[in-house]
Amino acid sequence: MAKRMLNCTASDLASYTAKELLEAIAGSEGRVLAGECIGITQPLLTDITNAEVVASMGADILLLNMFDVKQPLIRALPEVAPMETVREVKRLTGRMIGINLEPVEDGPNENDDTLWQMSEGRRATAQNALLAADMGVDMVLLTGNPGNGVSNQAIVDSLRSIRSAVRDRLILAAGKMHASGVITESAENIITKEDIRAFREAGADIILLPAPGTVPGITMEYVRELVGFSHSLGALTITSIGTSQEGSDTATIRQIALMCKMAGTDIHHIGDSGYVGMALPENIMAYSVAIRGIRHTYHRMAQSVNR
Repeated sequence: MAKRMLNCTASDLASYTAKELLEAIAGSEGRVLAGECIGITQPLLTDITNAEVVASMGADILLLNMFDVKQPLIRALPEVAPMETVREVKRLTGRMIGINLEPVEDGPNENDDTLWQMSEGRRATAQNALLAADMGVDMVLLTGNPGNGVSNQAIVDSLRSIRSAVRDRLILAAGKMHASGVITESAENIITKEDIRAFREAGADIILLPAPGTVPGITMEYVRELVGFSHSLGALTITSIGTSQEGSDTATIRQIALMCKMAGTDIHHIGDSGYVGMALPENIMAYSVAIRGIRHTYHRMAQSVNR
């Protein structure tokens, strides 16, 4: 039986299988924090990766957004072979690592000709998921960045093919934290019980839901119902701040955190756009303190990666 993630050291996490990582998360009873960060933009502290800053403020899981498995880039990371990029982040942070892959359908979208334009190594394909597993990624989240036009049906289709390919090598999470450019899947239609059932049947271990108060119409009561339904199907949940409210004041962050706790989620996610590339550092810490107190927050912040 895996230790709860609250008590896991870097060496514990490095030795755990996907199944044991899920046990560690479940055993923490709603006190696991995932911090999203972007590696392709200029790091907040210039010569330190955003991933290291997010880890230092108390995040248990690092979720790398915009990470291309075919052309991996994390600025300020020591120079390593491309296939060793994720393992180097793990060496420096001692954290569980996830990446976003996007089931973007063919055709133009809002992000064409911008920094956020889709690349082949970010698509939610079985080949890319297998590459991620080979690189040392622990979890793949199938979701969509703003404007990329990711539908829930596309997530289901990608989940099915990826689960068949990776089997039990990776934790698979799925869901949307905003409409992702699909107007018919906005507000309370971002995710429904029917979507959750379809995600679970297609192979999802974790269901991602918008955090209460982050999307119009998404209340604590609504999310609580969806969390309970996900749990009834044997899936864990992650509530997500993906609407740039990671750049709000700390009072707002604490309010969202407590609503997510009351909703019963297993993992709390804070997004990457406080500053471009990561949440405000003080908000990561404030979120951590709100859901588990100073003792566990300082424990995670202070624990050496050499343990």
